[in-house]
Amino acid sequence: MLPTLFLSHGSPMTVLTDTPGHRFLAGLGAAVPRPKAILMASAHWLTIGPALSAPAANETIHDFSGFPPPLYACRYPAPPAPDLARRAAGLLDDAGLGAAIDPRRGLDHGAWVPLLLAWPKADIPVAQLAIQPRRDPAHHLAVGRALAPLAQEGVLVIGSGSFTHNLGRIRREAAGATDAPDVAAFSEWMDAALEQGRTEDLLAYRTRAPYAAEQHPTDEHLLPLYVALGAAGEGAKAERLHASVDYGVLRMDAFAFRQ
Repeated sequence: MLPTLFLSHGSPMTVLTDTPGHRFLAGLGAAVPRPKAILMASAHWLTIGPALSAPAANETIHDFSGFPPPLYACRYPAPPAPDLARRAAGLLDDAGLGAAIDPRRGLDHGAWVPLLLAWPKADIPVAQLAIQPRRDPAHHLAVGRALAPLAQEGVLVIGSGSFTHNLGRIRREAAGATDAPDVAAFSEWMDAALEQGRTEDLLAYRTRAPYAAEQHPTDEHLLPLYVALGAAGEGAKAERLHASVDYGVLRMDAFAFRQ
């Protein structure tokens, strides 16, 4: 049975910049069993209700601006996974959550940045799963739990977001700055809650975690974590695989969830 993963994808420049987060992601493919397909819940595909991608070909979406030309030359032509999309949609329908299938959606940078580093050959079929920014962590945990059978079917479920994500603060910090005190306090609380299995605290992180609003002015970059946690099944154990920080405020932590 495969684990599920939460990955912090960081800035789009993570794919080109030699940072601890880049090096971790570059070694990830060798550290986990090779899946037959990947289902990626990305913080950069936002919908009203659950949705799965099933295009004829996975277009590489450069959903950002103002970066150097080499970044726009990056491509990740992984095969699409329409059968996986239909299977996942069926599981969500069975759970009463509903799901749409989008025949055009490609891979945004929340998906292709970590995938390009971890599996650079782009030879594993990939489908994306949208998140719902108007819904709470409990909804996303339920989405993940509905998808839990996939881990027993050779599918690697990944949530791609950011352990902390306040872009307004990045411009004020140097690239190699150490953790700001509030960033460290939030991250330590989240890490402890995950490793101790404190699901109720995690679901209420906005009121219980220190400095939560400062780290996540909006939820979308943390919601993929709940999908990954839920997809590992009830009672899954968390293991932190990586911890680092970019610009002093953008935590790049990654976790595996296993039974």
